[in-house]
Amino acid sequence: MQRKAYVPGVAALLAVVLAGCTGGSPDGGGQDDPKPGGTTSTATAAQPGKYRTLPEPCGAVSHGTLDSLLPGIEQLTDEEQREKAYEGTATVTYDTDRKVGCRWKAESATATDHLLVDFERVVSYDNTVSDDDRAEEIYAKKEVAADLPVPAASSSASSEAPDASGSSGSGAGSTAGGDTSGTSGASDDATGDGDSGSSEDANPSTDPSTDPSADPSASGVPGSTPSALQPRTLDDLGNTAFLDDALNDSKQRTVTVVFRTSNVVVTIQYDEQPATTTDIPSSEDMQDRARKLAGQLAESFSD
Repeated sequence: MQRKAYVPGVAALLAVVLAGCTGGSPDGGGQDDPKPGGTTSTATAAQPGKYRTLPEPCGAVSHGTLDSLLPGIEQLTDEEQREKAYEGTATVTYDTDRKVGCRWKAESATATDHLLVDFERVVSYDNTVSDDDRAEEIYAKKEVAADLPVPAASSSASSEAPDASGSSGSGAGSTAGGDTSGTSGASDDATGDGDSGSSEDANPSTDPSTDPSADPSASGVPGSTPSALQPRTLDDLGNTAFLDDALNDSKQRTVTVVFRTSNVVVTIQYDEQPATTTDIPSSEDMQDRARKLAGQLAESFSD
């Protein structure tokens, strides 16, 4: 019984001695050696994004690029008006370190063109979520809102597969066998029909890539976006990127490119309204111009 009473006393004495040696209370020692949970949360604190500031948006696009996107600027004879058109108009913002943008507009004899460039620097206020991850969330919402169609490349590949398997497995003999199944009763007259049918079958498979109005994905509507230019994700721009292309009833085409580089999300909106509804803006040309601008902006962030 005396031993049991003595041990707690020794433990208490050791605690006092240790506290005196360390110059702090047991609570202070707890702060120097936090619980495992505290150590883990500190060690895994998310890193801040790469970018702390944003470029001046109205100065981010060169005059040469604006001439390409907005042909009406070069047609302005008044030098003062031309310079004002180059300057653009800054979008309203309340924090230039977080979100800035600029708009340009130019009218020509054939169309009116608009361009919007928007920069958003994302900051995560959650220590467990990095700025880059939060920016990816914002980018992902924009991509979902764009409602991109399912890529059609797989369907074209599958349509070519039977032809390849048929030709490789049969050779000349098998092609003859294939023809006899469909033309055995009219070898003389059906040869001409068979040739014409095969040429007609071949033409639709090649026309959509060159003729937008013949593209099945365009539903036969002239001026619709051909399959190769359908809205899609882009692999060669920033960390993640997508392109959207829409043509409304008034024949105004809007091409949008959105990409993320680290904790900055960049949005480019380029639209053209033709002077008459009989004209349809070229999807290929507008996409090419918008993508070139996006590439230039992406390179400016990497510098």
